[in-house]
Amino acid sequence: MNDRANDQPTRHVPADLPGHIQHYIGGALVDSLDGGTFDVLDPVSNEVYVRAAAGQAADVDRAVAAARTAFTEGPWPRMLPRERSRVLHRIADLVESRDARLAELESFDSGLPITQALGQARRAAENFRFFADLVVAQADDAFKVPGRQLNYVNRKPIGVAGLITPWNTPFMLESWKLGPALATGNTVVLKPAEFTPLSASLWAGIFEEAGLPPGVFNLVNGLGEEAGDALVKHPDVPLISFTGESRTGETIFANAAPYLKGLSMELGGKSPAVVFADADLDAAIDATIFGVFSLNGERCTAGSRILVERAVYDEFVERYADQAKRVVVGDPHDPATEVGALVHPEHFAKVMGYVEIGKGEGRLVAGGGRPEGLETGNYVAPTVFADVPPSARIFQEEIFGPVVAITPFDTDEEALALANGVRYGLAAYVWTNDLRRAHTFSQAIEAGMVWLNSNNVRDLRTPFGGVKASGLGHEGGYRSIDFYTHQQAVHVTLGAAHHPTFGKGA
Repeated sequence: MNDRANDQPTRHVPADLPGHIQHYIGGALVDSLDGGTFDVLDPVSNEVYVRAAAGQAADVDRAVAAARTAFTEGPWPRMLPRERSRVLHRIADLVESRDARLAELESFDSGLPITQALGQARRAAENFRFFADLVVAQADDAFKVPGRQLNYVNRKPIGVAGLITPWNTPFMLESWKLGPALATGNTVVLKPAEFTPLSASLWAGIFEEAGLPPGVFNLVNGLGEEAGDALVKHPDVPLISFTGESRTGETIFANAAPYLKGLSMELGGKSPAVVFADADLDAAIDATIFGVFSLNGERCTAGSRILVERAVYDEFVERYADQAKRVVVGDPHDPATEVGALVHPEHFAKVMGYVEIGKGEGRLVAGGGRPEGLETGNYVAPTVFADVPPSARIFQEEIFGPVVAITPFDTDEEALALANGVRYGLAAYVWTNDLRRAHTFSQAIEAGMVWLNSNNVRDLRTPFGGVKASGLGHEGGYRSIDFYTHQQAVHVTLGAAHHPTFGKGA
């Protein structure tokens, strides 16, 4: 452990924190109809720093009604794409201009290191810019039968989109859904995660300043099993976009089924990083360290299973463990921090439970508990287990923290079986200098996304999503446009109609 972690960090509290967090419905900040609230903790002290309005079904009804009115009677869905694009660009400008404040609040609320929170704030601005440009540049299909028929596709916004977002990088992931939903002319009801409502509360002011009409954006705070459940089951919400845990996704799927809602769900992951003996080990070690310990390990695409060819296995494990021990854990507000505090004591207890399980399943080579000098707060030392069998729980189950399992393999076939031998299929990483192997192996992996000799760097035009228990559907680029719009086919006959004639008799 780095020496700087020998002293318990002083809790940083941002200036001008809100006295309480309200819903935002129909252009106004409001409390819950029943006056209910819930406590919000900061992950360094685990003390309550604010109370947030606890939305119930009645509050969701209000929000959906406001969004529905804005959709059926307001100007937003009827604006030209260029007009909506200008508003989205203003939103991006505002987010970018406030990136330092956004990062400070996000870091305080979630425990994310401040430098990484700043990067996520800037990514949020880029998400709005991307969809602002895409909605103007999009071209829809037209099909001609010369002299007989013209067929074209007309895209239309669908209605009220229900957006349910997680507590890891919350502001950025909210922007990832808000950008395309708004760009295509829908109205929205956002239900942010109850652990991290602080940065979401900033959207209302940003949208108002950018000129978004009232009722287009609505926000209801609350617990998933209350506010989230009511949003999923609401008959006037035809779309649900959800990012979160796989079992919650299964519940949403079941509850949305009676309404035949459109669903886009990015769920859990247990992504493999496969390192072959011919790989650049320096690059592979750096990338796989970052890939599982950045964002505190609380990332869906984390390469939390590292599969290493036996010829380089011992060297890889030794070097990986040594580097993991040097990862700086500490105060999320300190720019030198690389791993901050996990988001909530409940999640901390879950991760630490898996650490204890892992001690009976693999060989502990780094971490394994709370870092020295950090006796309070949700801190977990970057933890590395080697020699982990594929039957182990820490190999099979999503931990969502700074914990990694390393497993050896002897052949390409064994590596593929290990990579595919879990219920998840979100991402995968392959490290090899054999071009043929790189492509054939990647195509055989059961994952929605594969990175070759690189870390998680994604072009916003590409599809994002998983297979198996890692999700349903894809977003990103035109896939987001497809999800948030109806594609209506219009058929125009040119000249005489050609059809059979019934009913004239002989």
